[in-house]
Amino acid sequence: MITFEDFQKIDLRVGKIVVAEKVEGSEKLLKLQVDLGIELGQRQIVAGIAQVYQLEELVGKQIVVIVNLETKIIKGLESQGMLLATGEGEIAILSPDKEIMPGSKIK
Repeated sequence: MITFEDFQKIDLRVGKIVVAEKVEGSEKLLKLQVDLGIELGQRQIVAGIAQVYQLEELVGKQIVVIVNLETKIIKGLESQGMLLATGEGEIAILSPDKEIMPGSKIK
């Protein structure tokens, strides 16, 4: 269990995938460029979703991103956040049910 105060530290934002590329040498990883609006700009996120999603279906997709995680190096690439997805069974990316301005804070 975490406290409500701990939960409030998590910065969740709506992002829009603008570029999706396969990570060389990996069957699972994709490198995503995500638009997080004027305040946060674009960020690179490395995600293990390549076996479930095609590159073409990801470009333009809105996603939910944790933006205040420490940068992590994955396969030599910086991952500057984390997209939210189910992790058990079939993977599904969490996304808003209608078009939202990139960078919008999830409260």
